[in-house]
Amino acid sequence: MDTKSRNQGLIPGADNPFCHALFLWAALFFQDSVVRVYTGSPFWGIGSFLSLLLALPLALFFAFLGSLGGKSLNRAVSFFILFALTLLALLQTVYFTVFHTFFSLYSVVGASAVVEFGQDVLDGLADARYQLALLLAPLLVWFVRGRTLVPSRRPSLRASACLAAVFFLSQFAAWALIQTMSGGAISTRYLYQEAFVPTLAVERFGVFTTMRLDAWNLLFPREAGQPAGASEPPPPAPEAAEAPETRYGPNALDIDFDALARSAPNQTLRRMHEYFRQIPPTLQNKYTGMFRGKNLIWICAESFSSWAIDPFKTPTLFRLANEGFIFTNFYNPLWYVSTSDGEYTTTTGLLPKAGVWSFSLSGRKSMPFAMGRQLSKTGYRSRAYHNHSYTYYDRHISHPNMGYDYKGVGKGLVLTKQWPESDLEMMEATLPEYIGEERFHTYYMTVSGHLGYNFLGNMMAVKHKNDVADLPYSEAPRAYIACNMEFDLAVGYLIERLAAAGRLEDTVIVISNDHYPFRLTSQEIAELQGAPVDEDFERFRTTLIIWNGAMKAPVVVDKPCDPIDILATLSNLMGLAYDSRLLMGRDIMDEGDEGLVVFENRSWITARGRYNAKKNIFTPAPGEPVEEGYAAQTMARVNLMFDYSAKILETDYYRQVLPNW
Repeated sequence: MDTKSRNQGLIPGADNPFCHALFLWAALFFQDSVVRVYTGSPFWGIGSFLSLLLALPLALFFAFLGSLGGKSLNRAVSFFILFALTLLALLQTVYFTVFHTFFSLYSVVGASAVVEFGQDVLDGLADARYQLALLLAPLLVWFVRGRTLVPSRRPSLRASACLAAVFFLSQFAAWALIQTMSGGAISTRYLYQEAFVPTLAVERFGVFTTMRLDAWNLLFPREAGQPAGASEPPPPAPEAAEAPETRYGPNALDIDFDALARSAPNQTLRRMHEYFRQIPPTLQNKYTGMFRGKNLIWICAESFSSWAIDPFKTPTLFRLANEGFIFTNFYNPLWYVSTSDGEYTTTTGLLPKAGVWSFSLSGRKSMPFAMGRQLSKTGYRSRAYHNHSYTYYDRHISHPNMGYDYKGVGKGLVLTKQWPESDLEMMEATLPEYIGEERFHTYYMTVSGHLGYNFLGNMMAVKHKNDVADLPYSEAPRAYIACNMEFDLAVGYLIERLAAAGRLEDTVIVISNDHYPFRLTSQEIAELQGAPVDEDFERFRTTLIIWNGAMKAPVVVDKPCDPIDILATLSNLMGLAYDSRLLMGRDIMDEGDEGLVVFENRSWITARGRYNAKKNIFTPAPGEPVEEGYAAQTMARVNLMFDYSAKILETDYYRQVLPNW
C-alpha cells in the first residue's frame, strides 16, 4: 500500500471525513446559537459552551453517515442530513414564536392539529423571518463550499477508527463535564439525565441535543425515583403554619399503601406507593361541603385572562370575578407539548408529562377523581361540550373517560361554520339539554377567545369590532377583548336562563382557562395591563372564578395557587370523598398549606418566595422568614411532582390503588 493510500482520510483534502465533520460541527453550533439567542438564552455562558461541545459528537456521527458510499451518494446523504437539521431548527423556531415553548417528537403526530391554525403559523413565520433566514445560511454555504468537503469514497479503516475514537472521546468528555454540574436547584446534570424540560434544555444544551434527549426519553422512559442529588424524598407539602382551632379530618381514602408496596410487582410501583404514603393529606375545613348537592357548570375558557375583564365590555365576567371567591395569586402556566396541557392540569389535578399528549394518553387510563366521574357516582348527570372539532386533541377519547357524555362539532353539536365558533351559540344549543334535570354537572371547553387576534379572519373579533372601537389599544388587544365579549355574552346567557328557571342559587359556576393569550406581544399585554408585565411570572397571573348566587359576600384568598389545585378545591367544596394525596394539586382552602404554583420550566412560587429556574435564583417574599434549605427542599418537591405525575399516566396508577372506582 502506498503512502497516499495509507493517509487517505487523515490529511486535509476532499476525501478527509474530518473536514466534513468540522463543517457540520460549525453548522450545528451556528444554528443552535441562533435558536438559543432568539428564544431568550444568552450567547455567552455555559449553555453556549455545552452546545458547542455536544454538537461535536453529533457532527462526527453525521459525517460518518455521509462517507459510506461514493461521491454522489455521500453528497446526497450530507445534504439530506443538513436539510433535516435545518428544517428541525426552522420548525422549532416557528413553534416557539407561536406557542412560547418547543415541540416534542411525540407531538409531531399531532401536526395536523396545528395546521388548522394556519394563519397563526404564517404570523410566526413573519415574526421570526430574520432568524429563519439565518438558519438557512449553512445550507447556502453547503452549496458554495460544503459539498466539496464531502468524501468521494469510503474512508480507510484507520480513518474510520479515528472518527469513532474522537466521537466517543468527545461524547464522554461532554458527559463527564455534565456530571460535575450538580449545583443549583435545577442542576445541569439533573436536566441531562433525569428530567426533560424543553425550554431549559435548549438553553443549556442547544436544540439538537434537546431533541436527542427527547428521542431517548421517548424510546426509554426512565424509572420513577428521586431527583438527582436527593438522598431522601422531602416532604411534598409543608407543615401547617398554624394549627386550626377546629380539628378537621383528612381528605383521604382508606388505602393501605404499606400493603400495596409489599406486594408491588415492580420497583416503579413500589416507589410510587411509598411516595404517596408519605404525602400529608389536605384537611377538610370550614368550606368543606359548602356546595354539596348543588349543580356545577365548569367552563375552561379559551385564552381567558384578567385582561379580558372589564366592567363595561365584559360586565358579567366582572361581576362574577368580584362576587364569589377572589383568588389574588392565581397563575396559569403555559405547558410543553400542546395547548391542551392547560386543560389537562385543570381537570385532572396532575402536571402534564413532557413529550406526550397527556390528555389523550389519559383517555385510556383510570381517572377516578375527574369531576365527571366523582359527581356521576353521586347521582349527577355529567355532560361535556366543545364548540370546535369533536376529535380535536383527542377529546372524544379523554372526555368520555372522565365520565362525561361528550358532544362537539361533528358529533352531537351543530353550530354555524366559522372560525372561531361562538360560545354564545354553544350555550344556546346545549343549555336546554340539562337545565331541567334535578342534579347536573356540565363542563365546557370554549373557543371564542382563540388566537389570532385581528379583525380579518377572527369572526368573533369581527362580530364585536364596533363595540371595542373606543378602546385606546392597538388592533390585537382590541380584537382580544372583542373575542371575550362573545364569551361574556355566553356566561350572561347561562346566568339569565338559570335565574329564569329558578336554578341560579342551586348552581355553582367555575371559570378557569387553558392558558393566557400567548400570541399577544409583551407590548400588547402592556397596553391591556397599563404597565410592562414581568415575563417570567406575572404574565401568567390571571383570574379563577368560583361563584354561586347564594354567596352573601366574596371570599378573598391570597394563597399562591394554579389550575392543578382546582380539582381538589372543588372536590372539597362539593363535599366529595376523594384522596388528596393522589393529586398533585392541593385544596386552596386548606389553611395549613402555604400554596405552590409550578411552572413548565420548574420555576415555582410559594407564600414564602419564588424560584426563577431560568436565572437559577430564589427570591424570598418580603417579610417572610425562610429557613436554610427551604428552596432546595421545595425544588425537590417540585421535581417529584413532575416525576410522579408522569408515572401516574405511564403505570395507570389509579387503577392499581383504586381498582373498583
